[in-house]
Amino acid sequence: MTEPFDILLVEDNPDDVELTLETLRSNHISNRVEVARDGADAIAMLFDPGGLADRGRSALPRLILLDLKLPKVGGLEVLERLRADARTRTIPVVVLTSSREDPDVAASYRLGANSYIVKPVEFDRFIVTIRELGFYWLIVNEPPDGRRH
Repeated sequence: MTEPFDILLVEDNPDDVELTLETLRSNHISNRVEVARDGADAIAMLFDPGGLADRGRSALPRLILLDLKLPKVGGLEVLERLRADARTRTIPVVVLTSSREDPDVAASYRLGANSYIVKPVEFDRFIVTIRELGFYWLIVNEPPDGRRH
């Protein structure tokens, strides 16, 4: 991974990864996506020496889609790490998870999530949700540093 990308998808379920990527592509959201399959991979990608954060703001993703229930390092810990570092603090983070549990929602917002979305179980609703999510955060939303597509 040496070229910049726009979206970091942190997701361990291969079906959800494929469905998310296909939905973005089929809706002409052509932003580059990189996938981290667990929380440890996401942290390494962003913070290990020589990682994205060391390369400057333009190397960091414009949006992070973060599952909570991840192997190795959980999503809440990833979110906490993102918000603790000045280089990644303002990257929009959308928690995209199957958990409807109030403690997960509350902790996500307390740790600085920009949005919390429960993954719809129905195929059609999942597609609509991903399409609208991509459109809003990558087209409509104005990021604080002016990085636009």
